Amino acid sequence: MEDNYQLVTKTAAGLEEVLAAEIKALGAKNVRILHRAVLCEGNKELMYRINYTVRTALKVLKPFKTFYAKNDDELYKKVQEINWCELLRTDQTFCIDAVTSGRFFTHSQYASLRMKDAIVDQFRDVYGIRPSINTLNPDLRINLHIREDKVQILFDSSGESLHHRGYRKQVDKAPMNEVLAAGLIQLSGWKADCNFLDCMCGSGTLPIEAAMYAMKIPAGYYRKQWGFMKWDDWDPELWNRIKDEADSQIRDFDYEIWASDRSPKAVAIAENNITYAHLQRDIHLMKKNMEDLTPPEGGGIVIINPPYGDRLEEDDIDLVYENIGNTLKHNFQGFKCWLITDDAVALKHVGLKPSVKIPVWNGPLECRFVRFDIFGGSLKDKKAKEAQEENTVTSENQESSAD
Repeated sequence: MEDNYQLVTKTAAGLEEVLAAEIKALGAKNVRILHRAVLCEGNKELMYRINYTVRTALKVLKPFKTFYAKNDDELYKKVQEINWCELLRTDQTFCIDAVTSGRFFTHSQYASLRMKDAIVDQFRDVYGIRPSINTLNPDLRINLHIREDKVQILFDSSGESLHHRGYRKQVDKAPMNEVLAAGLIQLSGWKADCNFLDCMCGSGTLPIEAAMYAMKIPAGYYRKQWGFMKWDDWDPELWNRIKDEADSQIRDFDYEIWASDRSPKAVAIAENNITYAHLQRDIHLMKKNMEDLTPPEGGGIVIINPPYGDRLEEDDIDLVYENIGNTLKHNFQGFKCWLITDDAVALKHVGLKPSVKIPVWNGPLECRFVRFDIFGGSLKDKKAKEAQEENTVTSENQESSAD
């Protein structure tokens, strides 16, 4: 049995709890939530499983070395003490992704450069030649994290960010990150037990992620390559077993998934992405304004990613939100409707009181993911009906006691 070691799985701000739940479900031990990341204990099998199945993971990092340095000369010296010739060959490539904070290292690119110099100088001293840098598809992607004087070197097992699922061949303007879309679906509480609608679907990311979630299609199902496949301990037999186990869970979905957009261009792009994902029979796509959409019977959940703030230009953003509110009130009775936005002013024009507000980040934008519960009739009528039903039950109980 392989010894356990720490794994750091990165995600978007606001999705840490969702990510932790996904990782715990895989059997990870000592799961701890960090800022935009989750720390846990596991082994190679868990590392492979997170990379292939977890929907809210961006990167899976394997910690390698921790030391302390207060300037670039100390950093260079400590990096040189590592035997990089055991980790890389001269004919291989590498790159360094650096993140720094604190007093001692204020420029992440310079820290990355000093680490790179230490590695290649060691190879020159030993072999007279050095490995090359490849920022797109390296054999070893190194993560350098410095906070104050604490230096951590981690190896990136994912390679390209895991939000690159592999199904999205085209995008419309300002597309939603796939990991954020998957996170919003889980934050909404949807359990694939009712209809799902996206009335402003853009490139189709939300409905595709909803279909993958409902049908238990693994997050990495359409993807071809991961960073660990170039590591010396790459285990294709273990990887194929993990993939086969996950793929065997794929199932049909009993409810409707609808996607619509008013833009012909967006619908064409969404259609291409949905078709590439082989989900054209599972997602009902149409070109319609939200206000012209008659939702399926039986209620369900709606998630909307409208234009907002710096993301898109709109002639009258307040009117867009007002139309959303009016349409929800008149057409979506019996639905739970979620909306993500960074525009608190425009949100007020929806004209409905949110029942839930969750802070999330969409790239650099701090947003709110809010829920509106659309009842049949007015909320006042609903409360009056609930009070009447409660009084009826109380009266019946009193009569029963008297008897």
